Formats: sequence, structure tokens, C-alpha cells
Amino acid sequence: MKASLTAKSIKNLDRSKMLDLLLDFPLQCRAAIDIAERAEIGSVKNNYDKIVFCGLGGSAIGADFVRSYLYSKGRFPISVVREYDLPAYVDAQTLVFVCSYSGNTEETLSAYEQARQRGSSMIAVSSGGKIEEWALRDKVAFIPIPKNQPPRTALGYLSLIPLSLLARLGLIAEVRDEVSQAIRLLESMRDKNLKPGIGQKDNLAKYLAAKLYNKLPFIYASSVHFDVVACRLRGQLNENSKALASSHLFPEMNHNEIVGWQNPKKLLKDFIVLMLKDKGMHPRVEKRMDITGAILKKEKVEVIEVESRGEGLLSRMFSLIYTGDFISYYLALLYGIDPTPVDRVTYLKNKLAES
Repeated sequence: MKASLTAKSIKNLDRSKMLDLLLDFPLQCRAAIDIAERAEIGSVKNNYDKIVFCGLGGSAIGADFVRSYLYSKGRFPISVVREYDLPAYVDAQTLVFVCSYSGNTEETLSAYEQARQRGSSMIAVSSGGKIEEWALRDKVAFIPIPKNQPPRTALGYLSLIPLSLLARLGLIAEVRDEVSQAIRLLESMRDKNLKPGIGQKDNLAKYLAAKLYNKLPFIYASSVHFDVVACRLRGQLNENSKALASSHLFPEMNHNEIVGWQNPKKLLKDFIVLMLKDKGMHPRVEKRMDITGAILKKEKVEVIEVESRGEGLLSRMFSLIYTGDFISYYLALLYGIDPTPVDRVTYLKNKLAES
């Protein structure tokens, strides 16, 4: 049975206080800029021709954000590695960001060692753990971030710190003004559109959470700049709502998945589509979304368009991410569960530690 979104249900279900972290996200973004501006990065060499981020899960989504944001802005190729082993092209001319919120992610530790052995320039971002120990040991630039929160709630630190450091290193243009603009938008959205005290009529996140309840969501976005938004929403629905979700990107979706929206027909009624749209999308991608939406509606599938907000690209990306975070929070409450614990991840890590 669907739970309610009353203050009482929030207090009873959100025992780990995920809501506080969501409400504080704009403040986290401000703190991230301060941390980046104070960071000691004198040990970072200036002889690289590519940038690689190493991380998993919530520790990697910030890297995806940087890569997606810089798609049309960066001078160097950027890749995100979610593996134990680095690709062969990582060498002494590579700037490697090692991002692990806990500092103990085994895949990231493996990548750290390989980057060190290859002589790569390195910057480590973590709340502690072995990453901090190793970085201090190896005289690698280390950026400490606050402890004691789920990695997925640290996106402000894990995206804006690397972005700001790239600006400090002269690899991209200054981002301070655009970040400040994005923070103001997030504060406005939080206070006027997303907080629990705002009713469903004016609260897009509550409205969409109700739509997603007991449905399998398919999330579609543009592959340029907004792939990270689709990936983030899918991951937040997985971890916060404890719900399955699927995501794909335009225009690639039109070359394969669109054909699959025919069978099994008896399940299509249980699916729902979120089209994440942005005013800066390629006009042909927007046309593809419109045509695809019409096709899906003929299959009796509900299609909901969600528009980004704000002027600058950073604001528009964060606006969809912040809305999605609240969607996943409210959906967790509708399912009657605490959004914060990820028991199966903990179980898996414990089992791996036994071997």
C-alpha cells in the first residue's frame, strides 16, 4: 500500500535523515568551491594531454558530471574508469583524479596503484581511508572532504572540487560565476518547488514520485551534457527508492531500443517514460524525442517530459539532478522505506572482504 508524504511519515521513515542532506545540497556546493580554492595542488605536474577519473558508484557520478559538462568546453579528452585496471593509454602524460568517498573502494585503490606505477600526475579526493594514507605517503595532492554521509549525497564535493581544480590548473575557463548562479537556482528550487512542505500541485518531485510508484521508469536524455543526469536519476532510484529503473540516450536510443517497445505487450502498461529535455539540446535530438514520445503513446505508455531550468549549462544540469534526487527520496517514502541504507551493497562488500 502506498505510504503518504506527511511530516509524520517522513519522520518515521527517514530515520537516517536523508532529507537534511538534500536540503543542504546548495550549501555543500558552496563548501566545495571553498575547499577547492584552499587545496594544496603544488605537487601536480603540468605535462599531461588527457584526464582520467577513477571511481565507482556515488564517487564516480561527480566525474561523469565534469566530463559531461566539459563535452563542448574542455581542451583535453576526459574519461571515467569504473574498473580495477586502467586503460593502456594512461601514462606519465595523464592527469588522474582518484575519487573514493570512503577512501577504501577496492577497484579505485587498484587503479591508484597502477597510476602511481605509470608516473601519472594524480589528485586524490576522499573523506579518508587508504586513499588518504597512500596519498600522504606518496606525496600525491590530497583533497579531504567531510565524512559521515552516503557517497551519493556528496555530489557537490565530487563534481565541483575537480571542476574548480581544473580551472585553477588553467585547463578550463573560470567557473565561479556559473557555480554561484547554479547555487542560487538550487536554493530557489528547494524553497519554492521541492521541500516537503510544498504540496504535490506545486512540487514536481512529489508529482513525479507518485507517477513512478509501482511503475518501471525508463529515463531518456540527450547524450551530450545530459547523459550524467539520466545515469544519476537511475542510480538514485536504485539506491534511495530501492527500485529498478532503466536509462538510455538520444540519438542512440533511436537506433535500437525504440524497436523493443513492442513486447512483452502485457508489461508495457507497467512502464513509464521520463524524457529529460533541455533548451540547449541539438534540434534534431529534440525532434527525435518528440517523435519517439508519440510512438510510445500509441503503445499506451505514459510519457512525461521534464524540462531543465536555469540559464547556464551548469544550472540546467544541476536543476534536473536536484529534482531527480527529490523524486527518488519521495518515492522511497511512498514505498514505505528509509532512503539511506543500502543493505545489499554492504552485504556484498562484506562477502568480498571474506575472500
